[in-house]
Amino acid sequence: MNIKDNIQRLAADYHQEVIGVRRHLHQFPELSFEEKATGQFIANTLAEMEIPHQHGWAENGVVAIIQGKNPDKKTIALRADIDALPIQEANEVAYKSQHEGIMHACGHDVHTASLLGSAKILHQLRHQFEGQIKLIFQPAEEKAPGGASILIKEGVLKNPAPLSILGQHVHPPLEVGKIGVKAGMFMASTDEIYVTITGKGGHGATPHQCVDPVLIASHMIVALQQIVSRNSDPTMPSVLTFGYIASQGGANNVIPNTVRLEGTFRTMDEQWRKAAHQKMQKMALAIAEGMGGTCEFNIVVGYPFLVNEEQLTARVRTFAEDYLGKEQVVDLPIRMTGEDFAFYTQEIPGCFYRLGVRNEAKKITSSVHTNTFDVDEDCLLHGMGLMAWLAIKELGN
Repeated sequence: MNIKDNIQRLAADYHQEVIGVRRHLHQFPELSFEEKATGQFIANTLAEMEIPHQHGWAENGVVAIIQGKNPDKKTIALRADIDALPIQEANEVAYKSQHEGIMHACGHDVHTASLLGSAKILHQLRHQFEGQIKLIFQPAEEKAPGGASILIKEGVLKNPAPLSILGQHVHPPLEVGKIGVKAGMFMASTDEIYVTITGKGGHGATPHQCVDPVLIASHMIVALQQIVSRNSDPTMPSVLTFGYIASQGGANNVIPNTVRLEGTFRTMDEQWRKAAHQKMQKMALAIAEGMGGTCEFNIVVGYPFLVNEEQLTARVRTFAEDYLGKEQVVDLPIRMTGEDFAFYTQEIPGCFYRLGVRNEAKKITSSVHTNTFDVDEDCLLHGMGLMAWLAIKELGN
């Protein structure tokens, strides 16, 4: 039996076990930087497999090493994120989240379970490949500054130093059994915007005696859109969105003293990113001052844009077509969503691909970051097997 057949057989053998791992993680989700029990569960599972590992990266992360023959010959890395989101789950399933207001609504339970499944397969086959594989179970993907940036500072890409890194992410638009790839620029940089506008409150019937921060905020939101529509290169995608606006002390007939805005800015160009920050701050301050108010404009610089290295991604496509079938590997467009996997791709060649989880017959169609998100758990069969296959093929390249 060749190594691909062995991987597919082992993935089928371990499928139900890995479903159980995923369901446990789904029931007990933890927020970014709070994944204490999750990290311990991962460490315990690796210990049961007798896979050497270190627990405590960025406090809750786990890094493991699987050594094949001649381990110093080559090292590559596989990464999964382990944190959840502050969302109240609406699904009525046996494995529904038991933690109020917290849910694995972005599929990190799938990523973690898949990588644990890959670990079990690779450990079983370690005498059939050369080199070594570093498994990175990373905390805090969902919250700035991003667990990836912390792990890199702590030396996760050293001792041993991987030559490349692979990651996968659930993708509800794709049917289960498929994956999506995109070489080159793939995902956007992500910055958080926090604005506090201060005016002078008063009665809604006497606006002439007030400085209305709601009106200032309205002008500001509209005007700031010009930063994207009239200043950015139209061939380089940019997005500016304000998703939160709230006043302090306002009512239908009360002009408040302050209004708070929160938004996100995303782009694929670092030069433009910096220039846009300056333009947004300058415009916001000028609008507030011109209308008689004041403004605090704070930008939290988040993740960089994510680039899939061209040659590595071409190999991943070829390897995936061999494992899944050519018709199961599809091209994806640029996405304006962000991922802290981007930090790894700034350091070493990386490939971040998408794992299909959709099944319309089972009514599994909800998007990530929604309270009804779920997956067809056959994705775990393909997710763990493919990752193990990609790791071994990349080691042999």
